[in-house]
Amino acid sequence: MNTAHPFTPPVVDALTVRVLVDSRYERFLPRMAHPHVKIEHVGRITGRPESTFACEWGLSLHLASEKDGAKAQYVLDFGYTPEIINRNFDLLGIEPGKINGLILSHGHLDHFGGLQGFVKQHRGQMRDDIALYVGGETVFRTKWVKEGGETLEWCTLDRAALEAQKVMPMCCPKPQALEGAFTSGYIERTSFEEVTGGSLVVDDHFSEAERAGKLVKDSHPDEHATCYIVKGKGLVVISSCGHTGIINTVRSAMKAANVDKVHAVMGGFHLGPANVEYLQHTLKELQAINPDVIVPMHCTGERFIDMLRQNMPDKVVYSNVGSRYTFGS
Repeated sequence: MNTAHPFTPPVVDALTVRVLVDSRYERFLPRMAHPHVKIEHVGRITGRPESTFACEWGLSLHLASEKDGAKAQYVLDFGYTPEIINRNFDLLGIEPGKINGLILSHGHLDHFGGLQGFVKQHRGQMRDDIALYVGGETVFRTKWVKEGGETLEWCTLDRAALEAQKVMPMCCPKPQALEGAFTSGYIERTSFEEVTGGSLVVDDHFSEAERAGKLVKDSHPDEHATCYIVKGKGLVVISSCGHTGIINTVRSAMKAANVDKVHAVMGGFHLGPANVEYLQHTLKELQAINPDVIVPMHCTGERFIDMLRQNMPDKVVYSNVGSRYTFGS
């Protein structure tokens, strides 16, 4: 790896990832064991027999790490609606006062739609200096989509509303060390992968007067991954959507951390719409990286998950809302 390194990434003794929001919840999953990760699925919720988790298209994860007895917690992404994340957050008994910070992977509604409502419900219990870590200023641009032949305004992350709730956005276009975690910074586009996603943005090369109707494909310059180095295990890369390519994402994280060993790759890989040849190429590259654990979620796509199960069965771990995955001691 390149020894020129912009920062020193933190190292943790253990990392726990809990799924707060995703598209599926199976109550009767059997107990599962894996040599590289402790897997805890949730069936009936203890003390709440009348309740169950809710699911939706979107993603949210609770991240908890420990180093020499010191603990740190983050919420990464917030699902599509506040009702789902708030419901599951409450059922899991997570304490908002112990959250060190909030992280947003990129500016799509299925990842920040629940943010304002989540903050509104829990802000009074959070630390005074809570920050939202984003990949860059472009995360606040309005996103547009094409639907039924029309171009429609889809979503805008409201900076003013966040600041009014005393949540300060912190832009991290370069790798940024947090407490236990680090963000990848800008994801370099060096592989065969294409930027996917479907959203449109205003072309910044035009003047204000010219911009009406000048929409271009979103290149997702603000998308970043959340990462950990687990002592004695290696790098854990969490790609919430992977619009810039899951291989690009992992390689950028490896470069930022200056490590060769990838312990786990988790999150959305955005391969649902991809053709078979593209999936096969991605599989080959992921096999070359050779992580110990792969936990596909959200937008990864069933065809690619099937490929992983057929070709890398000893590495793939099933994702489920409420489930907890622990890496390290």
